[in-house]
Amino acid sequence: MGPLQGIRIVEFAGIGPGPFAAMLLSDMGAEIIRIDRKGGRSPLKTEIYMRGRRAVALDMKKPEAVQAALNLIDKADALLEGFRPGVMERLGVGPEVCLKRNPKLVYGRMTGWGQTGPLADAAGHDINYIALSGALHAIGPTGGKPVPPLNLVGDFGGGALYLAFGVVCGILEAQRSGKGQVIDVAMTDGAASLMTMFYGMTAMGIWKDERGSNMLDGGAHFYDTYETKDGKFVAIGSIEPQFYKELLLKTGIDDLAFAAQMDRNAWPALKEKLAAVIKTKTRDEWDAIMQGSEVCYAPVLSLAEAPKHPHNAARQTFIERDGVVQPAPAPRFSRTQPELQGPPRPADNGALLDAWGFSESEIAVLATAGAI
Repeated sequence: MGPLQGIRIVEFAGIGPGPFAAMLLSDMGAEIIRIDRKGGRSPLKTEIYMRGRRAVALDMKKPEAVQAALNLIDKADALLEGFRPGVMERLGVGPEVCLKRNPKLVYGRMTGWGQTGPLADAAGHDINYIALSGALHAIGPTGGKPVPPLNLVGDFGGGALYLAFGVVCGILEAQRSGKGQVIDVAMTDGAASLMTMFYGMTAMGIWKDERGSNMLDGGAHFYDTYETKDGKFVAIGSIEPQFYKELLLKTGIDDLAFAAQMDRNAWPALKEKLAAVIKTKTRDEWDAIMQGSEVCYAPVLSLAEAPKHPHNAARQTFIERDGVVQPAPAPRFSRTQPELQGPPRPADNGALLDAWGFSESEIAVLATAGAI
């Protein structure tokens, strides 16, 4: 079982990054109970980010359900919620109420814009949050428009990962101080934090505020993707001189123009030349020549191909459960190895409440009131 075994967390069901943060904590061994909306649908087995926790369905419009939720929170080390500011307070389970009952509770709140600020109550999605942080502006081709990097940077990188990290930090601190606290996770903050190195490089004068004109954004010929003879793509990241030298050796390039590796003015022409060379062979042929070498090379794999790659297979980076191929828990530990705690599950009200210490009479009252 993972390193968070023994930690109890209450998750208020949401979408996307909220469940993903809960999945990360569950994969690490935390026992998580998800509070679903009564009458909502059960998760599909293909909704992988819902894996690893049990659920109870509560009608939070009923006072009995609110009391049941508070009783569950009383037994928890942390709470996760991803609603707009004020929603939890209106439900009767805001941080002031919960921390008064459970002073050691770590109350994790995640929104796009944060709990405060002019945009706190505004609607938004990943693309909006990373736009505000400077991240979206930096991603895209030379002379082209900004390109959304899926919803990895805002929702999952700047949101879910920072929520999971913040919750673990909060729990560690609460174990020392005996006091809980509220964590305000804003995807705008997280996305900005992920851009730390690029803000630093800008301050140093080595990063241009123009898409596709820098070493790490596809501007350089030695750090980009290239199409192969069979219409597939390879990724090359030969930054350091020794890696760049190996790239020229493996591709058979002896053009003296390539000696100007760090000359930004030469990059466009060198990129065209390198693209022409890469186009002469298939991706498999380049794999045979460069994979595992000092070139810093990898084939660009599709979602269908990635689980089958020998490296991923050897490390069991992807696993299959109930017929669904999915990423395995990460990272890995030498002793307390993380593992899946089960597939996505529907609410199992009575059994779960019983497991969390509710008496038969309490469960009966909830059922009679229509709260579960």
